[in-house]
Amino acid sequence: MGLVVLAADKGAPGVTTAAIALGAVWPRPVLLAECDQAGGDLVYRLPADGGGMLNPARGMLSLAATARRGLRAEQVWEHTQRLEGGLDVLVGLTRAEQAQGLTWLWSPLGRAFANLPGADVVADCGRLGPGSALTDLLREASMIVLFTRATLEQVAHLRERIGSLSNDLGGHSAPPIGIVVVADPSEYRTAIAEVSRIISNAKLPAAVLGGFAMDPKGAEMLRGQWGGRLDRSLLIRSARQLAGGLATRVAPTSGDDRETQGVASGPQPR
Repeated sequence: MGLVVLAADKGAPGVTTAAIALGAVWPRPVLLAECDQAGGDLVYRLPADGGGMLNPARGMLSLAATARRGLRAEQVWEHTQRLEGGLDVLVGLTRAEQAQGLTWLWSPLGRAFANLPGADVVADCGRLGPGSALTDLLREASMIVLFTRATLEQVAHLRERIGSLSNDLGGHSAPPIGIVVVADPSEYRTAIAEVSRIISNAKLPAAVLGGFAMDPKGAEMLRGQWGGRLDRSLLIRSARQLAGGLATRVAPTSGDDRETQGVASGPQPR
């Protein structure tokens, strides 16, 4: 099915919170994959199904051992775990040092994600830098989504990253690039319009897709550290709107969907 890559540039807002929120409300079956070369933190942030801790050894590390002998898309499921609340995840590396020996993995992993049976993949790729080893994975994406705030510094970095990404990924043959503006919902219209104007004037191959709520309380609920109704938070409400639009853009052509995973309200706080 579809592979949606989420990433950011220097100084941009955290992608992991957005990835978890989007995965939790994705309108079709989905796998959340931690692909941040700097190391992921799902094992420290969210409980496994049943309330225990996720196993850091089952995920990207165990999959890499399998992939050395060749990787079929369906094998990815053998290395996933389930969060409390029902979201399937592929736990990433826990230290940046581990990524140095796995640069060969991103190409076959990208192909496996793009052809994963039964679900879309939302891949949290963290911050992208120049010459990133993740380029081979990004080439397989149905869409690359970059998160930014509407500040001069962050939009300047974003503008440079879009240009270099497009060149690295083959120009006209590159996957489509979308931009999501992280802002207070009361400032969406102004923030989105400003980023759209800059991107348009620069004639960059990217489109602004919408906004994502800057919602610290919602982020804490997502981590299980704050009480309240997560599904009513600004974070989840904005994630649901964004997820619906993204899922439509990468809609499967086969029409072969499984039943939904029952995570419309996201992973539940402990």
